[in-house]
Amino acid sequence: MDVAELVRRALEEDGVSRDLTTLAAVPDDLSARGVFLAKQELVVSGLDVAAEVFRAVDERLAVEPRVGEGQKVSPGTEVGWVTGPARGMLTGERVALNLLQRLSGVATLTRRFVDAVAGTKVRIRDTRKTTPLLRALEKRAVESGGGVAHRAGLDKGILIRQPAERGARFRTCRSRPRWSGSTRSRRRFGPVPR
Repeated sequence: MDVAELVRRALEEDGVSRDLTTLAAVPDDLSARGVFLAKQELVVSGLDVAAEVFRAVDERLAVEPRVGEGQKVSPGTEVGWVTGPARGMLTGERVALNLLQRLSGVATLTRRFVDAVAGTKVRIRDTRKTTPLLRALEKRAVESGGGVAHRAGLDKGILIRQPAERGARFRTCRSRPRWSGSTRSRRRFGPVPR
């Protein structure tokens, strides 16, 4: 799914075409300037996605990034600005901020892991265990944080894992296990060799 379609769906989910509060309280001719302000040390990812959100709400809204993708910033840093009609800005801000915060969070956590293994041969890789519909963006955020891309989908390469290797010899338990205790005890009730 491309970013424009993801943004369209996110805005539709948020009900932006029916933003009753903004329509009732904010004059149509009011212009505004908003600032994306870092409240903690973080690695920026997704400003372009936030810009796409604002463009989709109102083409007159303009986002000006003040830092680059993957840049580490300190608290108080102005990451970017958005200017234009206040109605569109207020209507799109939650979706834009949710995506920007999510992607920057992924990049920031990745950078922490990358920094923790600096000087070793270890590389931090992403996985396919991503938020539905956000895979491409979250994988890009991992790369922005210094991580390494793994395969994007099942159709992008072959990976033989131990369960798949023995797949033909596996059968499942017939009795229903009780799911109490640790993860280790839960695994014991999973697929078992014949």
